[in-house]
Amino acid sequence: MKKFLLLTLIILSASLLGSAQTKKPATTKKPEPKHTIVSKPKDTKPKGQRVEISTDFGVMIVRLYDETPLHRDNFIKLVKQGFYDSLMFHRVIKSFMIQGGDPTSKHADSNAMLGAGDVGYKIPAEINPALYHKRGALSAARDNNPEQMSSGCQFYIVQGKTYTTKELEQIINGRNMNCKQEILYKIYQSDTVQAAVSSLQTNGDKEGIRKYMETVQVAADIAYKTKYPNAEKVNNDQILTYMEFGGAPHLDGAYTVFGELESGWDVLDKIASTPTRPGDRPLKDVRMKMRLVK
Repeated sequence: MKKFLLLTLIILSASLLGSAQTKKPATTKKPEPKHTIVSKPKDTKPKGQRVEISTDFGVMIVRLYDETPLHRDNFIKLVKQGFYDSLMFHRVIKSFMIQGGDPTSKHADSNAMLGAGDVGYKIPAEINPALYHKRGALSAARDNNPEQMSSGCQFYIVQGKTYTTKELEQIINGRNMNCKQEILYKIYQSDTVQAAVSSLQTNGDKEGIRKYMETVQVAADIAYKTKYPNAEKVNNDQILTYMEFGGAPHLDGAYTVFGELESGWDVLDKIASTPTRPGDRPLKDVRMKMRLVK
């Protein structure tokens, strides 16, 4: 009975959910970016610890963000320990990302399924709207835990692709819709709502159900805006970056971005383009070695 009520409530609210969509990013004229999208040499070097990642395809340099200290410090600790040396980029998807850091990949045979290894702890999420999944973003992998806590060791570097305004609009609206549905679902599962709707259904009060659903929708709107205050705002710099430089915008808000690639773009592209087998593991092992650099 409870499942039936939940399904009924979700169907009744479908039309109301449409109002949560964001406004379209402006398409008449592209706003001028406030910063250079593709990193170029500057007089002042951005702050942050840098890490050199050596592979058979060449060397990449990533800079860790000070805005994500838990992830920064954990990554530095593991690099100092030599943890990542000889590990693989075990999951590679062209036009998306390259992922590595599974400790079981160090001595894995060619038929092993990789990706489940860890260090026995997770890192609290440090998701920052200003740090997003542009091309070259260094981000923490994670499982489906509700707190969005990161793996203690696995990471990925975004290769990504470019997007049109329409595609970005669909991604943003879809993400916002999913967030609101999650809030609505939790409210519908509450004993208070279930009991109220059950009573109204027992009495055959369809109008009462409609009015009650309106009050539930108001509560959901308030909860949504409180939890995601900037959900319906469009950052023009980010839109331009995804359109001109590329990335993986569908991951924003779900994974912690804690650094970015500064050099070795050709290496990223070469690894991302390497042939893979089912499960996205490269046919030829792509191993890494890391060290801290200035």
